[in-house]
Amino acid sequence: MALRRPELGKIGIWTNILDQVSSAAAIEYCQEAQALGYGAVWIPEAVGRDPFVTACRMLGGTESLVLATGIANIYARDAMTMANTLRSIEEAFPARFLLGLGVSHHHLVEWVRKHDYSKPLSFMSSYLELMGKAKFLAVGPEELPEIVLAALGPKMLQLAATDTGGAHPYFVPPEHTAMARQTMGPDAALYPEQMVVLEEDPHVARAIARKHMERYCGLPNYANNLVRLGYERDEIENMSDKVVDAIVAWGSSETIKTRVDEHFRAGADHVCIQVLEDTPDQVVEGWQRLAPYLIS
Repeated sequence: MALRRPELGKIGIWTNILDQVSSAAAIEYCQEAQALGYGAVWIPEAVGRDPFVTACRMLGGTESLVLATGIANIYARDAMTMANTLRSIEEAFPARFLLGLGVSHHHLVEWVRKHDYSKPLSFMSSYLELMGKAKFLAVGPEELPEIVLAALGPKMLQLAATDTGGAHPYFVPPEHTAMARQTMGPDAALYPEQMVVLEEDPHVARAIARKHMERYCGLPNYANNLVRLGYERDEIENMSDKVVDAIVAWGSSETIKTRVDEHFRAGADHVCIQVLEDTPDQVVEGWQRLAPYLIS
Protein backbone atom coordinates (compact mmCIF):
# COMPACT_ATOMS: atom_id res chain seq x y z
CA MET A 1 0.00 0.00 0.00
CA ALA A 2 2.82 2.41 0.85
CA LEU A 3 4.72 4.30 -1.83
CA ARG A 4 7.72 5.03 0.36
CA ARG A 5 8.66 5.72 3.97
CA PRO A 6 9.64 9.31 4.80
CA GLU A 7 13.00 9.79 6.51
CA LEU A 8 11.95 10.99 9.95
CA GLY A 9 15.31 10.64 11.62
CA LYS A 10 15.53 9.26 15.13
CA ILE A 11 14.09 12.27 16.96
CA GLY A 12 11.12 14.45 16.13
CA ILE A 13 8.86 16.96 17.82
CA TRP A 14 5.17 16.59 18.68
CA THR A 15 3.53 19.94 19.28
CA ASN A 16 0.26 21.85 19.27
CA ILE A 17 1.90 25.29 19.40
CA LEU A 18 1.60 25.93 15.65
CA ASP A 19 -2.10 26.66 16.19
CA GLN A 20 -1.27 29.16 18.94
CA VAL A 21 0.66 31.57 16.72
CA SER A 22 0.30 33.05 13.25
CA SER A 23 1.17 30.86 10.28
CA ALA A 24 4.23 33.03 9.63
CA ALA A 25 5.47 32.49 13.18
CA ALA A 26 4.72 28.77 12.91
CA ILE A 27 6.96 28.55 9.85
CA GLU A 28 9.75 30.20 11.84
CA TYR A 29 9.32 27.60 14.59
CA CYS A 30 9.55 24.79 12.03
CA GLN A 31 12.62 26.38 10.50
CA GLU A 32 14.17 26.39 13.97
CA ALA A 33 13.27 22.72 14.48
CA GLN A 34 14.91 21.89 11.14
CA ALA A 35 18.05 23.90 11.97
CA LEU A 36 18.33 22.11 15.33
CA GLY A 37 18.35 18.75 13.54
CA TYR A 38 14.90 17.37 14.39
CA GLY A 39 13.70 15.14 11.58
CA ALA A 40 9.96 15.68 11.84
CA VAL A 41 7.28 17.86 13.41
CA TRP A 42 4.06 16.06 14.36
CA ILE A 43 0.87 18.12 14.56
CA PRO A 44 -2.57 17.20 15.95
CA GLU A 45 -6.10 17.67 14.70
CA ALA A 46 -8.95 18.56 17.06
CA VAL A 47 -10.72 21.91 16.78
CA GLY A 48 -7.92 24.06 15.41
CA ARG A 49 -6.54 24.75 11.94
CA ASP A 50 -6.81 22.15 9.22
CA PRO A 51 -3.65 20.04 9.67
CA PHE A 52 -3.14 19.55 5.93
CA VAL A 53 -3.19 23.29 5.24
CA THR A 54 -0.76 23.77 8.12
CA ALA A 55 1.48 20.96 6.86
CA CYS A 56 1.67 22.45 3.37
CA ARG A 57 2.51 25.89 4.77
CA MET A 58 5.25 24.42 6.94
CA LEU A 59 6.64 22.23 4.16
CA GLY A 60 6.77 25.20 1.83
CA GLY A 61 8.74 27.17 4.41
CA THR A 62 11.35 24.48 5.10
CA GLU A 63 13.68 22.35 3.00
CA SER A 64 14.11 18.94 4.59
CA LEU A 65 11.76 18.76 7.58
CA VAL A 66 9.05 16.08 7.51
CA LEU A 67 5.56 17.09 8.65
CA ALA A 68 3.39 14.37 10.17
CA THR A 69 -0.15 14.31 11.51
CA GLY A 70 -0.48 12.97 15.00
CA ILE A 71 -3.26 12.39 14.19
CA ALA A 72 -5.71 13.25 11.40
CA ASN A 73 -9.23 12.25 12.41
CA ILE A 74 -10.82 9.70 10.04
CA TYR A 75 -14.29 10.99 10.96
CA ALA A 76 -13.38 14.46 9.64
CA ARG A 77 -13.11 13.41 5.96
CA ASP A 78 -14.31 10.57 3.80
CA ALA A 79 -11.74 8.01 2.67
CA MET A 80 -11.40 9.33 -0.88
CA THR A 81 -10.78 12.87 0.34
CA MET A 82 -8.15 11.62 2.79
CA ALA A 83 -6.41 9.43 0.22
CA ASN A 84 -6.28 12.13 -2.43
CA THR A 85 -5.20 14.81 0.00
CA LEU A 86 -2.29 12.52 0.86
CA ARG A 87 -1.48 12.01 -2.82
CA SER A 88 -1.68 15.76 -3.44
CA ILE A 89 0.81 16.57 -0.68
CA GLU A 90 3.12 13.79 -1.87
CA GLU A 91 3.13 15.24 -5.38
CA ALA A 92 3.99 18.70 -4.07
CA PHE A 93 6.49 17.63 -1.38
CA PRO A 94 7.79 14.13 -2.21
CA ALA A 95 8.65 11.98 0.84
CA ARG A 96 8.23 14.89 3.26
CA PHE A 97 4.80 14.18 4.70
CA LEU A 98 3.60 11.29 6.85
CA LEU A 99 -0.10 10.70 7.38
CA GLY A 100 -0.93 9.55 10.87
CA LEU A 101 -4.57 8.50 11.12
CA GLY A 102 -6.68 7.86 14.18
CA VAL A 103 -10.20 7.29 15.43
CA SER A 104 -9.93 10.20 17.89
CA HIS A 105 -12.25 10.00 20.92
CA HIS A 106 -15.94 9.50 21.61
CA HIS A 107 -16.66 13.05 22.71
CA LEU A 108 -14.89 14.62 19.72
CA VAL A 109 -16.53 12.30 17.21
CA GLU A 110 -20.09 12.05 18.56
CA TRP A 111 -20.54 15.31 20.46
CA VAL A 112 -18.45 17.67 18.33
CA ARG A 113 -18.63 16.11 14.84
CA LYS A 114 -21.99 14.28 15.26
CA HIS A 115 -20.77 10.92 13.89
CA ASP A 116 -21.31 7.37 15.17
CA TYR A 117 -18.40 6.11 17.30
CA SER A 118 -19.82 2.68 18.12
CA LYS A 119 -17.31 0.58 16.12
CA PRO A 120 -14.07 2.54 15.70
CA LEU A 121 -11.86 -0.47 14.91
CA SER A 122 -14.07 -1.82 12.13
CA PHE A 123 -14.62 1.71 10.84
CA MET A 124 -10.86 2.18 10.58
CA SER A 125 -10.40 -1.13 8.79
CA SER A 126 -13.09 -0.27 6.23
CA TYR A 127 -11.74 3.25 5.88
CA LEU A 128 -8.26 2.01 5.00
CA GLU A 129 -9.71 -0.35 2.41
CA LEU A 130 -11.65 2.50 0.81
CA MET A 131 -8.55 4.70 0.82
CA GLY A 132 -6.70 2.03 -1.11
CA LYS A 133 -9.47 1.95 -3.74
CA ALA A 134 -9.90 5.73 -4.07
CA LYS A 135 -9.81 7.09 -7.63
CA PHE A 136 -7.29 9.82 -8.37
CA LEU A 137 -7.34 11.53 -11.76
CA ALA A 138 -4.74 14.23 -11.17
CA VAL A 139 -0.97 14.35 -11.58
CA GLY A 140 0.56 12.51 -8.65
CA PRO A 141 1.32 9.06 -7.29
CA GLU A 142 -0.97 6.16 -8.02
CA GLU A 143 0.19 4.32 -4.91
CA LEU A 144 -0.59 5.76 -1.51
CA PRO A 145 2.37 7.03 0.51
CA GLU A 146 2.94 5.46 3.91
CA ILE A 147 0.26 5.75 6.58
CA VAL A 148 0.56 5.01 10.30
CA LEU A 149 -2.19 4.59 12.88
CA ALA A 150 -2.64 6.07 16.33
CA ALA A 151 -2.76 2.59 17.81
CA LEU A 152 -2.81 1.70 21.51
CA GLY A 153 -4.57 -1.64 22.03
CA PRO A 154 -3.54 -4.98 20.52
CA LYS A 155 -6.26 -5.05 17.83
CA MET A 156 -5.50 -1.58 16.48
CA LEU A 157 -1.76 -2.33 16.66
CA GLN A 158 -2.31 -5.50 14.63
CA LEU A 159 -4.31 -3.54 12.07
CA ALA A 160 -1.52 -0.96 11.92
CA ALA A 161 1.01 -3.69 11.19
CA THR A 162 -1.04 -5.52 8.56
CA ASP A 163 -2.80 -2.68 6.74
CA THR A 164 -0.46 0.33 7.16
CA GLY A 165 3.20 1.12 7.71
CA GLY A 166 2.99 0.98 11.49
CA ALA A 167 1.90 2.89 14.58
CA HIS A 168 2.15 6.28 16.27
CA PRO A 169 1.20 5.67 19.92
CA TYR A 170 0.51 8.75 22.04
CA PHE A 171 0.57 9.20 25.84
CA VAL A 172 2.53 6.00 26.40
CA PRO A 173 5.43 4.82 28.60
CA PRO A 174 8.31 2.67 27.27
CA GLU A 175 6.58 -0.54 28.41
CA HIS A 176 3.86 0.19 25.87
CA THR A 177 6.52 0.57 23.18
CA ALA A 178 7.82 -2.90 24.08
CA MET A 179 4.31 -4.35 23.93
CA ALA A 180 3.61 -2.63 20.62
CA ARG A 181 6.80 -3.96 19.08
CA GLN A 182 6.00 -7.49 20.22
CA THR A 183 2.43 -7.20 18.90
CA MET A 184 3.34 -5.72 15.51
CA GLY A 185 6.49 -7.69 14.81
CA PRO A 186 9.90 -6.46 13.68
CA ASP A 187 9.02 -4.79 10.37
CA ALA A 188 6.26 -2.30 11.22
CA ALA A 189 7.28 1.28 11.95
CA LEU A 190 6.88 2.38 15.57
CA TYR A 191 6.87 6.11 16.35
CA PRO A 192 5.84 6.82 19.99
CA GLU A 193 5.32 10.27 21.46
CA GLN A 194 7.03 11.21 24.74
CA MET A 195 5.98 14.14 26.95
CA VAL A 196 8.86 15.94 28.68
CA VAL A 197 9.31 18.59 31.35
CA LEU A 198 12.68 20.31 31.74
CA GLU A 199 12.44 20.80 35.51
CA GLU A 200 14.45 19.00 38.20
CA ASP A 201 12.33 19.87 41.24
CA PRO A 202 9.96 16.89 41.54
CA HIS A 203 7.04 18.90 42.95
CA VAL A 204 7.25 21.57 40.27
CA ALA A 205 7.85 19.05 37.47
CA ARG A 206 4.92 16.84 38.45
CA ALA A 207 2.63 19.87 38.81
CA ILE A 208 3.45 20.92 35.24
CA ALA A 209 2.96 17.35 34.05
CA ARG A 210 -0.43 16.97 35.77
CA LYS A 211 -1.67 20.21 34.24
CA HIS A 212 -1.08 18.79 30.76
CA MET A 213 -2.07 15.18 31.58
CA GLU A 214 -5.46 15.97 33.09
CA ARG A 215 -7.37 16.07 29.80
CA TYR A 216 -5.93 12.72 28.69
CA CYS A 217 -6.33 10.74 31.91
CA GLY A 218 -10.06 11.32 31.67
CA LEU A 219 -10.33 9.88 28.16
CA PRO A 220 -11.26 6.16 28.00
CA ASN A 221 -8.83 5.31 25.18
CA TYR A 222 -5.82 6.45 27.20
CA ALA A 223 -7.07 5.31 30.59
CA ASN A 224 -7.91 1.83 29.29
CA ASN A 225 -4.49 1.58 27.71
CA LEU A 226 -2.80 2.30 31.04
CA VAL A 227 -5.02 -0.28 32.75
CA ARG A 228 -3.86 -2.87 30.19
CA LEU A 229 -0.30 -2.01 31.20
CA GLY A 230 -1.07 -2.73 34.86
CA TYR A 231 -1.93 0.67 36.33
CA GLU A 232 -4.93 0.95 38.66
CA ARG A 233 -7.97 3.06 37.79
CA ASP A 234 -7.62 5.22 40.89
CA GLU A 235 -3.93 5.84 40.13
CA ILE A 236 -4.90 7.09 36.67
CA GLU A 237 -7.83 9.20 37.84
CA ASN A 238 -5.78 10.77 40.64
CA MET A 239 -2.66 11.12 38.46
CA SER A 240 -0.46 9.47 41.06
CA ASP A 241 3.29 10.06 41.04
CA LYS A 242 3.64 6.58 39.56
CA VAL A 243 1.44 7.41 36.59
CA VAL A 244 2.92 10.88 36.10
CA ASP A 245 6.45 9.49 36.10
CA ALA A 246 5.46 6.77 33.63
CA ILE A 247 3.96 9.19 31.10
CA VAL A 248 6.13 12.29 31.48
CA ALA A 249 9.91 12.32 31.49
CA TRP A 250 11.04 15.16 33.73
CA GLY A 251 14.36 16.42 35.00
CA SER A 252 17.60 17.35 33.28
CA SER A 253 18.28 16.96 29.58
CA GLU A 254 20.37 13.89 30.42
CA THR A 255 17.45 12.33 32.32
CA ILE A 256 15.10 12.95 29.42
CA LYS A 257 17.60 11.38 27.03
CA THR A 258 17.60 8.30 29.24
CA ARG A 259 13.82 7.98 28.86
CA VAL A 260 13.99 8.46 25.09
CA ASP A 261 16.66 5.76 24.92
CA GLU A 262 14.33 3.41 26.82
CA HIS A 263 11.83 3.72 23.97
CA PHE A 264 14.53 2.87 21.46
CA ARG A 265 15.64 -0.16 23.47
CA ALA A 266 11.98 -1.23 23.60
CA GLY A 267 11.73 -1.17 19.81
CA ALA A 268 10.92 2.38 18.69
CA ASP A 269 12.18 3.54 15.31
CA HIS A 270 11.60 7.23 15.99
CA VAL A 271 10.54 9.14 19.12
CA CYS A 272 8.76 12.49 18.98
CA ILE A 273 9.14 14.58 22.11
CA GLN A 274 6.45 16.96 23.36
CA VAL A 275 7.87 19.74 25.52
CA LEU A 276 5.28 20.81 28.11
CA GLU A 277 5.41 24.55 28.73
CA ASP A 278 2.97 27.43 29.05
CA THR A 279 3.93 29.48 25.98
CA PRO A 280 5.08 28.64 22.45
CA ASP A 281 8.39 30.46 22.94
CA GLN A 282 9.11 28.39 26.06
CA VAL A 283 8.35 25.20 24.12
CA VAL A 284 10.85 26.18 21.43
CA GLU A 285 13.43 26.96 24.11
CA GLY A 286 12.92 23.38 25.31
CA TRP A 287 13.63 22.07 21.80
CA GLN A 288 16.83 24.11 21.82
CA ARG A 289 17.96 22.80 25.21
CA LEU A 290 17.28 19.17 24.32
CA ALA A 291 18.71 19.09 20.81
CA PRO A 292 22.40 18.69 21.81
CA TYR A 293 21.48 15.69 23.98
CA LEU A 294 19.00 13.94 21.74
CA ILE A 295 20.37 14.54 18.24
CA SER A 296 23.71 13.04 17.35
